[in-house]
Amino acid sequence: MAEAEATRAARHPAAGMKRLALALLAGAALLYAAATRWGALHPAMGYVAAFAEAAMVGAIADWFAVTALFRRPLGLPIPHTAIIPENKARIGRNLANFICDHFLATPQVLAKLRAADPALRLARWLARPAQAGQLGALAAVLLRYGLTAFDDERVRAFLARAAGAGLAQLDFSRLAGRVLEALTADGRHQALLDDLLGRTAALLDDEQLQEQLTDAIAREIKALRYVGLDQVAARLATRKIVAAVARTLGETAATPDHPLRRRFDGFMDRAAARLQADPAFIARGEQIRAELLAHPALADYLQGLWDRLRAWLDADLAREDSSLRRRVAQMAGTLGERLQADEAMRRWIDEQLLDGAPRAIDRWRERIRRYIEERVAQWDSAELTGEVERAIGRDLQFIRINGTLVGGLVGLLIHAATRALGG
Repeated sequence: MAEAEATRAARHPAAGMKRLALALLAGAALLYAAATRWGALHPAMGYVAAFAEAAMVGAIADWFAVTALFRRPLGLPIPHTAIIPENKARIGRNLANFICDHFLATPQVLAKLRAADPALRLARWLARPAQAGQLGALAAVLLRYGLTAFDDERVRAFLARAAGAGLAQLDFSRLAGRVLEALTADGRHQALLDDLLGRTAALLDDEQLQEQLTDAIAREIKALRYVGLDQVAARLATRKIVAAVARTLGETAATPDHPLRRRFDGFMDRAAARLQADPAFIARGEQIRAELLAHPALADYLQGLWDRLRAWLDADLAREDSSLRRRVAQMAGTLGERLQADEAMRRWIDEQLLDGAPRAIDRWRERIRRYIEERVAQWDSAELTGEVERAIGRDLQFIRINGTLVGGLVGLLIHAATRALGG
């Protein structure tokens, strides 16, 4: 462990700069010792000693300042040292505030969003064939993954239980009654009746059906068969039946207040009411539901349906010319082209984004702020110190080197000024 730590320290980007700063300090100390020892040999030795002394002071002072950022110098409990580890929470809070206030402020984000013109960018992106193809390929990948992931006995069992529980809570009778009420609201069922009348009229006008009616009636008129009038009477009866039904249908279709329409209204109203309130209907609905849930054919049918659907999807998605993939790409391209051509729709999309963005920004900004604070607070002090040192440690060692050189020069200037003033 100790060897690994030593190896990491040796490979640290600032390791070489640390050695250089330490070498300069050692050199200044040796220079000072030499200049002091042999100061009487030459007047210039005083300048050398002043330079070296000030260089040592500058180097030690900057070493103390740099070290105090990360740890206690020499392990001594000196106040205002180990600044970063001791102020993790404050650093995290200030960092979070800085990022949220200067990068995630609502006006700034809205200005960037407005300048980006997201709707037009989206339209151009979708309209490019390559991008639309990528979207189709991504949809195919996601769909294949979903099919594979859901093809698991546990998932199928869960979905079967969930479907069974949902069906068990479903009231078939009341649901059918509500559906009928919705169909009959505002006379919508009369449109259904008109369609039914039209289809019936078209059916009666079919010659093949009329021939079938004629044959059926002729077979019933046994007495006229022996004199050869059965077909004649059958055709006459058929024409009368068709004419009567057609006349009735026509009158019903042309008369909004026709008795048949009123009877149809009454039937639909009574059926909707009975389905929701009649105990017999409700009991019958519960019986049907129980029979469906208990019948194994339902589960087998649903399983078979899913297996066929999955097999078809698997086969289609496995092909290079997958119809689903191609369809998604076509839809994306078409949507992009239409958005490019429809400025009003793009403006609506931009307005919706700009209208909803402030709420999302305010909510997520506070979550980001809390996340940064919590993450920094959870950092181990050694981890935090190591990360910061790796990021700026090399530059901090330049402070020590510059402090040594600048301190020496300042000491030299002070000594020279002192001598010039007669000191």
